[in-house]
Amino acid sequence: MTIDAQISRLDDSVEELAAAVASLDEKSFLERLNGWSSRDIVAHLVGWNRIIIEGSRQITRGELPFYDVDPGENYSKVNAKLIRDYPSTDRHELLDELRTSARELAGFLETLDVDTWQRDFGVRHGASIVTIRNTIEELIDDYDHHRKQIEEWSDRLANPAAGVVASGNSRDWRSD
Repeated sequence: MTIDAQISRLDDSVEELAAAVASLDEKSFLERLNGWSSRDIVAHLVGWNRIIIEGSRQITRGELPFYDVDPGENYSKVNAKLIRDYPSTDRHELLDELRTSARELAGFLETLDVDTWQRDFGVRHGASIVTIRNTIEELIDDYDHHRKQIEEWSDRLANPAAGVVASGNSRDWRSD
């Protein structure tokens, strides 16, 4: 994979999530299911797009990104702060902010050479090697996970007899 290919995957994931959110009405956008609303999901992703830039700079210095130091269970402390940092309840405003923050992250990635992007600077989170490349991959996975959640919520709202929404528990350590 190249940096450009990863940026393209990120862009696609952002737009797919944005389309899922745009399909919701305002009430559904704000409704909480499994503890989070779609609004909360968008707000936390806006924040992750931005904090990963600083975290990536820390990685290049051989430092554990600040968000990995005391994240709480399943990054609950970090996510709660990000949701508070982006308090808008306007769907269009938050989607604009999501796209803007994703462009900022893509712009940062474009400044990197391939070696820096994929290099192991010796940073570990538990037993995991932390690189910029795998950090962005985990973010892309988070976008895809949350898009699927929103699509399930939307289906449930359209057809309440369809059953319960999938668990808010995520396989990705940065979500929920």
